[in-house]
Amino acid sequence: MDLFATLDVMGHEEVVFFHHKDSGLKAIVAIHNTTLGPALGGLRMWPYRNEQEALTDVLRLSRGMTYKAAVSGLNLGGGKAVLIGDPSRKSEEIFRALGRFIQSLGGRYITAEDVNTNVQDMDYIFQETDYVTGVHPVHGGSGDPSPFTAMGVIQGIKACLNRKYGHTDLGKSSYAVQGLGHVGYHVVKHLRDAGAKVFVTDMQKERIEPCAAFGAEAVSMDEIYKVNAKVYVPCALGASVNEKTIPQFKFEIVAGAANNQLATDACGDELHRKGILYAPDYAINAGGLMNVSIELQGYDRERANRMVAGIYDIMGNIFRLAEREKIPTYQAADRLAEARIAAIGKVKLPTVRQSYDRFFAARRTGR
Repeated sequence: MDLFATLDVMGHEEVVFFHHKDSGLKAIVAIHNTTLGPALGGLRMWPYRNEQEALTDVLRLSRGMTYKAAVSGLNLGGGKAVLIGDPSRKSEEIFRALGRFIQSLGGRYITAEDVNTNVQDMDYIFQETDYVTGVHPVHGGSGDPSPFTAMGVIQGIKACLNRKYGHTDLGKSSYAVQGLGHVGYHVVKHLRDAGAKVFVTDMQKERIEPCAAFGAEAVSMDEIYKVNAKVYVPCALGASVNEKTIPQFKFEIVAGAANNQLATDACGDELHRKGILYAPDYAINAGGLMNVSIELQGYDRERANRMVAGIYDIMGNIFRLAEREKIPTYQAADRLAEARIAAIGKVKLPTVRQSYDRFFAARRTGR
């Protein structure tokens, strides 16, 4: 990869590599765009095969965070961090070392939990930096954002059902949920509570049993793409909507929590051509970001619930633009996000940044 040429094309402002030999820390932080505010994005830990794979992932994910914040109406930019390593070998030392590095960025990047990281990990980071969200409520945080991400996905699914069938009754449709981590589990529970037929799968078999216990039907990883369900709900890693899986789809809707669901833009074009309604991933899965963003003004759970419920209307705006312009929904979402960044980019937001600075100062005092 020609790194600087890639950054030029993707629009990144900054990419930082962190290494701490004693703790074993190897991490990359990518700051994509800070037009709307400081970059907020989660910390993913994954046993990447090499540094190139990790870099490609963090660049894509950080760009997605810019668009997610913009389309959600948040005064935040987009960033992401990846920690290269085996999640089963996490340690306090690694996260505290990363916290010190994040502090050195001076607030340009604010971290949160993501795949294979949790509230405890954020608490370790919090011991070394102010610039972390999703910490334990005792520290003024909101804890695990997964239930809010799942709640937002459910709102997005309802918007899709309304668009496709003219109703929002979850129980009238059937679902194929791929990935049963914290978010996927809560999505399945919402769907089963509504009486829906749900097929489930996960690479980790121990995650399947809790979902099967409340009535979900388990299938293999390969079979999930072929089941006779109306809605595909990808909640694992990205690129599951690709040239090999799309021909197997009986689905009429794709709406899930995973990031970077489309392997390529051409896959989004193919869904559009086939009449499969796609809920752009960074819009439907924004509930967790919305929730932790509220920590920056002082956390209020009722406000978080109201904000996440608004994903239904955000999806509606995307669908209407797509229909009006006769374009795929992923393009419509991009246009809405880019239009907001361009408009707000003409207006400086000192009061927003000052409010964040006041929050972090108050948090330091309260430690």
